[in-house]
Amino acid sequence: MASRGILSRATRIKSKLQSALEAAVVEVEDVSYQHAGHAAVKNTGTNETHFNVKVVSDKFDGQSLVKRHRMVYDLLSDELQSGLHALSIKATTPKEAGLKN
Repeated sequence: MASRGILSRATRIKSKLQSALEAAVVEVEDVSYQHAGHAAVKNTGTNETHFNVKVVSDKFDGQSLVKRHRMVYDLLSDELQSGLHALSIKATTPKEAGLKN
């Protein structure tokens, strides 16, 4: 895999979630620009700090919302330790997303 500096954080997030959760859908939106002046962002040394993430995966079946979010946070722990400041997560099953009957 390419070194950390070559791939954007959004690309790394999408790849990690897609691979580990075998997701039917992974959408990653960088909304860092909305937080550009915040103190927490100024101290990170990166401008890729805030993301909206939508993940649709069978692996969420039978899991509570808290458990689903924990799964995502656990997969992105290295990103959270290296400047990722905030995630907005929408985690659903294919059925909940209307992809399966």
